[in-house]
Amino acid sequence: MVALAGNPRSGSRTLDAAVEIAETLAKGAGHDDPVALVDLSELGPRLLSPVPPPDVTAARERVAAAKVLVVAGPTYKGTYTGLLKVFLDGLPSRALAGTVALPVLVMGDPRHALAVEVHLRPLLVELGASVPTPGLALVEADLPRLREVLDPWQAAVGPHVRAALDGRP
Repeated sequence: MVALAGNPRSGSRTLDAAVEIAETLAKGAGHDDPVALVDLSELGPRLLSPVPPPDVTAARERVAAAKVLVVAGPTYKGTYTGLLKVFLDGLPSRALAGTVALPVLVMGDPRHALAVEVHLRPLLVELGASVPTPGLALVEADLPRLREVLDPWQAAVGPHVRAALDGRP
């Protein structure tokens, strides 16, 4: 399980949510392996280097190798961050084939909830990921009660996560 956090601010609530979501889903699927984290705030401007440095290459390889990938970002201007887009644009075509990707966006206003399905899901599908369930739109006001918000979503995504982690189609 890999958690990809696309917030340009280090130590963000998006990062915390991504980790908690990935750990909760892994545990719910009966897997206690540690969640691998890719925090894009640590990679920043190196993502635009003409020759990707080793840490960027390693981060992209970690994401491409994930069986289950939680892709979390804040909502900026009604969609995901440019930082997340730059990172994902650096992946080869179909790099996420065989990966179950779970899109998550954190937003200040619930009016942006469609951004998960309208913007982030298609990008992940374009990269070859299977995105079998609705993404998660997290309103910032709900972050203190994240576990409560996750329960119904986990019920929907749990079987897909479990199958992917167990190596079943």
